[in-house]
Amino acid sequence: MEILFVTDFVCPYCIIAKEALRQALAETGVRAKIKIQPYELTPEPGKQVDTYHDEKRKERYQALLEPAAELGLDVKFPPAVVPRPYTRLAFEGWHYAEEKGVGDAYADSVYRAYFIDQQDIGQISVLTALAEHVGLEPQAFAEALTEGRYTQAQKEAIAYSQEVLRVEYVPTISIDGEQITFEPYRKENWVKFFRENGKENICE
Repeated sequence: MEILFVTDFVCPYCIIAKEALRQALAETGVRAKIKIQPYELTPEPGKQVDTYHDEKRKERYQALLEPAAELGLDVKFPPAVVPRPYTRLAFEGWHYAEEKGVGDAYADSVYRAYFIDQQDIGQISVLTALAEHVGLEPQAFAEALTEGRYTQAQKEAIAYSQEVLRVEYVPTISIDGEQITFEPYRKENWVKFFRENGKENICE
């Protein structure tokens, strides 16, 4: 079972959906590969937004606080990081981490750094500390980002999200090529789905 998870690291809905998905897989014992597909809500050099002082966003995000608490996430919606960071560098770091076999751990650390620890994930120094935390060599990681070694890979990933997948919102989640239509922010929805559709993929 392959799960395509189109996401941006500054999307509050994404951290909730990803954690709900992760916990449901652990609870049901279903074997599945979660494949992250990058999408940038604010591509450079677009105008960055101030989500922290946006009262309409704050009101809209209130609906996420209960599912976040159920998942054990002490999130800040929105976090006190102004303006909202660009995520190109964070994703370039993810490409590096993915090559080293720790892409998923790195991604989770980036979500949490922004939404729980309220760190500016647009800064190489912040990303390097996160990379080191998941076992990557910090100097090599920082050099890869500074030199732009994964800039082209990120451009191609964004083009795929926009031109092939035609993503209109994040998270967009597909399982074995079929897009999920139920609300993905509750673990119980995922548990029900996996129990009904993932029997052949359950670890014995």
